[in-house]
Amino acid sequence: MSDGAIESADYRQFCAQVAQRETALLAPYAMHGAASAGRRHPEPPHPYRGPFQRDRDRVTHSAAYRRLSHKTQVFTGDLGDHHRTRLTHTLEVASIARTLGRALRVNEDLVEALALTHDLGHPPYGHAGEDALNECLAAVGGFSHNRQALRIVEELERRYPDFPGLNLSLEVLESQATRIDKAAAGLRPLLEAQVVEAADSVAYDTHDADDALRLGLLELPELLEVPLWREAGRRVARRWADLSDKELERAILHELIDWQVGDLLGGAVERLKAGRIDSVAAVRRAETIVRPGCELAEQKIELERLLHARVYRHPQVLAMRRQAQASLQRMFEQFLARPDLLPASFQDRIGTTGLPRTVGDYLAGMTDRFAEQQYARLTAG
Repeated sequence: MSDGAIESADYRQFCAQVAQRETALLAPYAMHGAASAGRRHPEPPHPYRGPFQRDRDRVTHSAAYRRLSHKTQVFTGDLGDHHRTRLTHTLEVASIARTLGRALRVNEDLVEALALTHDLGHPPYGHAGEDALNECLAAVGGFSHNRQALRIVEELERRYPDFPGLNLSLEVLESQATRIDKAAAGLRPLLEAQVVEAADSVAYDTHDADDALRLGLLELPELLEVPLWREAGRRVARRWADLSDKELERAILHELIDWQVGDLLGGAVERLKAGRIDSVAAVRRAETIVRPGCELAEQKIELERLLHARVYRHPQVLAMRRQAQASLQRMFEQFLARPDLLPASFQDRIGTTGLPRTVGDYLAGMTDRFAEQQYARLTAG
């Protein structure tokens, strides 16, 4: 249904109901849709969806979002098919962030829009692909998946006749920019952005260890030597006895998420009260509100050290990383030498974007599977 398909009285009534619902449900420090600064390309309000709900829907229906289902999170498909992809990670972040957002009474639509956007810019092969493209594009500013997410939603997606990109709300664009530079807007991030940042940390710390266990890159006794897992194991043992290793793993993973979320909420509520945070302006002036407590933060760092040493630097992971980077670098060189091999839509961008960045955009948009197919095509014969 188009905006103009509803009679004006009904239109105004629906718009008022959206604002009234937010006023009733959201805390004063939440980002209300009615207070949004709008979009770069002005659009009339939607009669029954708030601006951030529209943002979430636009991201969900984008091609870049769909492609996340076939992009590496940490481990490629060569190691199995039960580990996370970039899409399942994104959905887990959104789930944790919604839980945090609802408990804190911030804008869940904005939280979800930010969670679904946060990893849109990842290239194929995860951080290995990002490092390869950063090296290839060093002469023109390098490559960052956080910056690429902004390029996607502001420019590269082409779904509407009136503007490039998805024309998301300025609050979504600003919040994504704070992932590149925390002071990008000259102010602290919105509470909704802080919620997503914290949820992302909970998700990858917990689920990277889970995937490593499933793939046999780590053993449970190794993780139980880490204070975070050891304490979670103690908490589980107080509730259940005689669990099998698999049951214990699952119970600890559940406890880790619940414990971290509870710690984030408890600390945030205390900081909101202590700082008398009663508006978005007050959030922007305050120190980070949604963050783990000191003890938990230290334990998370120790877990991340183990993951870096034993998982991200595992010989199998490094071997696939080298192979992935070599194939992306080779394709980059091939397309630079033969830009006529690029799709027509990308060839049209060379004049305004430049050839290296255009090639980088094309490669970054590939899924792992499509990158492998393209590499085989380019190097055949």
